[in-house]
Amino acid sequence: MNRYVQVITTVSKRSEADKIARVLIDKKLAACVQIIGPIKSAYRWKGRIENAKEWICLIKTRKTLYKKVESAIRKIHPYEVPEIIAMPIVAAGKDYLKWLSDETLRR
Repeated sequence: MNRYVQVITTVSKRSEADKIARVLIDKKLAACVQIIGPIKSAYRWKGRIENAKEWICLIKTRKTLYKKVESAIRKIHPYEVPEIIAMPIVAAGKDYLKWLSDETLRR
């Protein structure tokens, strides 16, 4: 089951989230990208507490594609230090995982 991950990244504009989704899906690096937002993020950056409106991208992919997904995101992500984290998918329906496999690159 640990063959799949959900990668998470956040961006400051809906158009940036749409671009990430389009690139990853076009390249078959992700089967699905869900965009949620806007949300409010609070964080410390360069010694200051910041508050920002952001959009979350939830990216479903194969674990073996993580490095390619991260690289593709970094090429278009506007942040100096983007959040790009992967969480294992520990359980999912058999049909969903088959679809996820069918819609992503085989490594």
